[in-house]
Amino acid sequence: MSTQNNGFPDCSKLRLGLSHENRLLTIRLANGKGNICDGELMRELHQVLDQVAETPEIRAILLAAEGKHFSFGASVAEHAPDQVREMLGIFHGLSKAMVHLHVPMAAAVRGQCLGGGMEIATLCHWVFAAPDAQFAQPEIQLAVFAPVASIVLRRQIGGARADDLLLTGRSISADTAVEWGLVHGIHEDPEATAIAYLERHILPHSGAALRIASRVARADLECEICGGGLDSNESIYLEQLMATSDAVEGITAFLKRRKPVWKDQ
Repeated sequence: MSTQNNGFPDCSKLRLGLSHENRLLTIRLANGKGNICDGELMRELHQVLDQVAETPEIRAILLAAEGKHFSFGASVAEHAPDQVREMLGIFHGLSKAMVHLHVPMAAAVRGQCLGGGMEIATLCHWVFAAPDAQFAQPEIQLAVFAPVASIVLRRQIGGARADDLLLTGRSISADTAVEWGLVHGIHEDPEATAIAYLERHILPHSGAALRIASRVARADLECEICGGGLDSNESIYLEQLMATSDAVEGITAFLKRRKPVWKDQ
């Protein structure tokens, strides 16, 4: 299968490949060891998705990553008080673009899939995981929260399990993620399995019908992400959470590699 990047913007933190007669676009996170989802990476991904929206022959997207880990999450440095408003705006704009695109998306996950990286993966229609995959929303450990996951997880795995991940920040294994319905399946080569799934079940269908069917199937998610729910979470994050001393302490302690000292205020 040949690959090409015709029509797509140049990216420094993503690797793009078109295959299957240009019907499948593979996007690889390529931002170093942990594939940190910083502002530049998120901008690039948003630009690519905007191009996909104008390319009707693309019927599916595979989101994968270079290296041993899918992503360690969003840049913690960009959560600092002087950067967090811009960072959230970029990330939430990307999240809305992913939901509004209506092109079937599969994520192939190896190693750590954390924080903002997990939010991006779970916005896809399916997640295929390697046996070593670990999933977590560890934001609470830094005295912050995950605005996107707070919406998506309740839809995908139910309220009690969403609360477990969001309020403890603990990691779960690929086996647990499958049991909970977060992951579609576990495979030694999740990328190859995802491609085989898309080849068999998605690519033969009409691209126009797939986009309409996806829009209808996820209308409730789109309504909440794009219709005000995510904006409300963002406002709470910026106006209430970031007004607490503990949120600033959590970010600062992480960056300085020390244990946080909570004031509970």
